[in-house]
Amino acid sequence: MRSHPSLLLAIASSLALLSCSSEKRSSARTFDSRSFGSLPSGESVELFTLRNPSGMEASITNYGARLVSLKVPDRNGNFADVVLGFDSLDGYLKPNPYFGAVVGRYGNRIAHARFVLDGATYTLAKNDGDNTLHGGLKGFDKVLWTARDASANGVPAVQLTYLSKDGEEGFPGNLNVTVTYTLTPDNALHIDYAATTDKDTVLNITNHSYFNLAGQGSGLILGHVLTLNASRFTPVDAGLIPTGELRPVDGTPLDFRKPTPIGERIDSTDPQIVLGKGYDHNFVIDRSAPGVALAARVLDPASGRVMEVSTDQPGVQFYTGNFLDGSVTGKDGKSYPRRSALCLETQHFPDSPNQPSFPPVVLHPGDHFQSTTVFHFSTAPAQ
Repeated sequence: MRSHPSLLLAIASSLALLSCSSEKRSSARTFDSRSFGSLPSGESVELFTLRNPSGMEASITNYGARLVSLKVPDRNGNFADVVLGFDSLDGYLKPNPYFGAVVGRYGNRIAHARFVLDGATYTLAKNDGDNTLHGGLKGFDKVLWTARDASANGVPAVQLTYLSKDGEEGFPGNLNVTVTYTLTPDNALHIDYAATTDKDTVLNITNHSYFNLAGQGSGLILGHVLTLNASRFTPVDAGLIPTGELRPVDGTPLDFRKPTPIGERIDSTDPQIVLGKGYDHNFVIDRSAPGVALAARVLDPASGRVMEVSTDQPGVQFYTGNFLDGSVTGKDGKSYPRRSALCLETQHFPDSPNQPSFPPVVLHPGDHFQSTTVFHFSTAPAQ
């Protein structure tokens, strides 16, 4: 039987429409955005959700470039949100300990809130005792970023950009910053950072997510098992400022080169643990070559969730939520008590602008800063 040409054309057109519709549905499943409220200035804030084929989901807001939620499966396929935060923008507008935020222009601490660069002294805000912490009074965590859908080849991604103007929070140079979150099919969240400047400046940018692999608000993380690929750390003084020494972890409670429960030595009388009120230290990542390398691995034995953190940065700040106190009500009405989450902030070392022996953090005009951190999730069988 001969087919009529017009019928064949109609069928082909219908198939094309169905294919187009299917692609749109697929796109809607992997990336979408919605309103997340408004700032007091009236500016609109958005929430972007990335999804991969296995059902993992990451939600990011352009206020502070924050990771708002991260839903990953346990060994039985049950999903839970493993990062602390808030259900709405209002929580992030109130004082909070940088939940999920991109922090900068200089993450971590700068001693005495000042540094010297090219012979000039730059004075910063003191928002952590005598020191500057995470960029000052209004760091990258408290500004509105410009966002766009950066998905490609079916892999969802959101790109956020911000211009930190010369003199902002006391730092020199107009700094153009880009942060891209990408959720890959193998259950990894990639965070790619890029920056350029028109004047010599200092830069240390990281993500400050608080993780509890049992699920946010599900108790303490003392039973989580940590491995840190670090044979040295930077000891601190009473202000949590590095002394400049790179001290071996061997024989100390900071030795996590073998898998160790976080709570096993967290109440040690070691002076460093006492000063940090637990763990709040920068670890020097062991590496044999430049590039992205494994820095840390965390296992929650109960759920079987495993998080591996890889980075091209020289250090990682391991923090055990020592200053959480239960006064903050987070998602689903849950409170966050002391040590109910951990942070693994990939970074250059704290106070590097004042520590000439540390890896340099100066960004020059014409340079292109680029850095990648990967949070990869999997599961382990019950022991």
